[in-house]
Amino acid sequence: MKEQFLWGGATAANQFEGSWDKDGRGTALVDVIPHGENRQAVMDGTFDYRKLPKESYFSGRKAVNGFENYKEDIVLLKELGCKCYRFSISWSRIFPTGEESQPNENGLNHYENVIDELNKYGIEPIITICHFDIPLALIEKYGSWKSREVIDCYLRYCEALFHRFGKKVRYWITFNEINMLMHLPFMGAGLMFQDSDNVLQIQYQAAHHELVASAMAVKLAHQLDPDLKIGCMLAAGSVYPYSCRPEDVWESRQKDRENDFFIDVQSRGEYPSYARAFFERNHICIEMLPEDEQILKENTVDFIALSYYNSRCIRTDGKGDQA
Repeated sequence: MKEQFLWGGATAANQFEGSWDKDGRGTALVDVIPHGENRQAVMDGTFDYRKLPKESYFSGRKAVNGFENYKEDIVLLKELGCKCYRFSISWSRIFPTGEESQPNENGLNHYENVIDELNKYGIEPIITICHFDIPLALIEKYGSWKSREVIDCYLRYCEALFHRFGKKVRYWITFNEINMLMHLPFMGAGLMFQDSDNVLQIQYQAAHHELVASAMAVKLAHQLDPDLKIGCMLAAGSVYPYSCRPEDVWESRQKDRENDFFIDVQSRGEYPSYARAFFERNHICIEMLPEDEQILKENTVDFIALSYYNSRCIRTDGKGDQA
């Protein structure tokens, strides 16, 4: 029904807020991604941000100053007729290093003001818990999602959000475009690599930690209020075979599965057979705790969200992909 259709806009804290050093916010992943020639290598995790030139410019630190201007922006959303607004919370604005025992009250107050302003204008808030955003301290201490330790930090963060905003926000997304971990590992999940690293092993182990964290966040939210809706998020784009040659058809399916893998686990609650076969072929061994499979199975998401960027064709005759 048209009255139930949510039409709106979206922002990410790391592209919108700025004010990176205000009200006790800690340094985050986005704060060390530079503008210019080193940007891609840092986002890939192949260039150490600590080796950047001193004159590097970090556009995320200023962004569009949404932290200061959110009230005017919400008025504009209302004038546009928006019925919802999806935005993300800056993890390091709530837990500056990710390991504090108590959340930063200034950060919680800011987002409560944003939520109250949205509700005042009848705009449904949709919150992304982690949108390419992790406290830098967790990257430097644990290697980000390489380490299972980060799951507990993430859940402490989720718990603070659900308890503070659970009565005012119905829709939540655990990770924005979770599959970007495979394409831009540092930007997507704070991963950095050495030349000797088994990159695929590290990526899929980190993915497992995020998938478990996502499932446990679903459990936390539903324990607090079964009516809360917790979803997953995918960077989507279908891959079509360039021709009817079986090789092209099969390759297009394999490429789609690279992305589908994440939401298959989050929505169905288990690793699909094609993923297990891929792990075996590539000698990838995912370290799991005995309870992980049960956690995934019992805490699937309530909805699937996606950003659809493009479609492309793929061919296996050596002549390249076709956008």
